[in-house]
Amino acid sequence: MTIWIALVAAGLLVWALKNLGYLVPSRWVEGALMSRVAGLVTVALLASLVVSQTLQQGSGLVLDARLPAIGVAAILLYFRAPFLLVLLAAGAVAAGLRFFGLMV
Repeated sequence: MTIWIALVAAGLLVWALKNLGYLVPSRWVEGALMSRVAGLVTVALLASLVVSQTLQQGSGLVLDARLPAIGVAAILLYFRAPFLLVLLAAGAVAAGLRFFGLMV
């Protein structure tokens, strides 16, 4: 039952923090610096999520077909390819590597 108490407490804490955000003066969050920081934090969090989901399985690292697929996606995004093409190409690379038995 302790896990449920921790989950409810965490939920209440997040709810309280969200509502405390309404008390922050608008001049603090509308500046150019805060906009830039919020944009950079968003990109950093998304990048860390992609890396952890690509390289982590359980409690260890795994190198499988997802890694080359992410590489292909990164290259296509660098050249500003349409996002649907990026998804299809990355999926095709991962599926092809797994189909031919080159990677798990």
